[in-house]
Amino acid sequence: MDARVLRYFLAVAREGSVTAAAHFLHVTQPTLSRQIRELEDELSVQLFVRHSHSVSLTTDGMRLRRRAEEIVEMFEKTEAEFAVKKERIGGDIYIGAGETRVMRHVAEVLRELRQEYPDIHIHLYSGNLEDVTERLDKGLLDFGVLIQPADLSRYDYVNLPEKDVWGVITRKDNPLAARPAITRQDLIGEPLILSRQAIRRTSARNEFIEWFKDDFAKLNVAATLNLVYNATHLVESGIGHVLTLDGLVDTSEHSNLCFRLLEPRLEAGLNIVWKKYQVFSPAAEIFLKKIQAAFGEVR
Repeated sequence: MDARVLRYFLAVAREGSVTAAAHFLHVTQPTLSRQIRELEDELSVQLFVRHSHSVSLTTDGMRLRRRAEEIVEMFEKTEAEFAVKKERIGGDIYIGAGETRVMRHVAEVLRELRQEYPDIHIHLYSGNLEDVTERLDKGLLDFGVLIQPADLSRYDYVNLPEKDVWGVITRKDNPLAARPAITRQDLIGEPLILSRQAIRRTSARNEFIEWFKDDFAKLNVAATLNLVYNATHLVESGIGHVLTLDGLVDTSEHSNLCFRLLEPRLEAGLNIVWKKYQVFSPAAEIFLKKIQAAFGEVR
């Protein structure tokens, strides 16, 4: 099995037709069909169900598709790193991040980087903690911007200079909107929409759970989320209130929603992380030096 054959497999899976995939790949249909059969023989599984004019993935095929996408992405990332000309620094930097307004500090470093090295290209991946750390651990990302609580034991990191602030997003016609700030007691019995990351008990200290103290077990969790934007539609429909970080959702005068800080105030620290003993591309190495200069020592 090699990257070329995996690309062939992904093309057939995407197009849903050997004929269409062969046209896209600029190979003959018999050649492509033979490559797929040889891949199935090599793995001793059937990857596609053949129909009269189309194909569909089997369960084994769907499992391979996910792995093949990761392998091809890693292969292309490696190819790009070695294709960089030594006399002029360029290449790609892959950064994953959760939703946070503090990302603007990283964006400022990236702006300066691009001004100095216009041949460096930035690839941003948005996701929750599990999404970002999984891709970091597989080598698909160079850096991750993690919002606490997060287990940092596997990573080197620098702290970002600002913290996010927790609060509640609710409808402006809800009684909670009349309060200047929201306390623990205000939330008891209310339907809540909470981040799965925030409420997970891990080896890392979870200040979100600690903020609720003994009242955490009394919460009425109506729904959970990984990214907040779609959850605001649940708020607008009256399903519950979202506990989230400030600055992620439009709560201007034209919005039906408002944001109220928690009282006492609850903040979340942020870190830029990378795998311990990571070997960086020239472009990523330059970015690392710049974030150290901007944000301080590596921990």
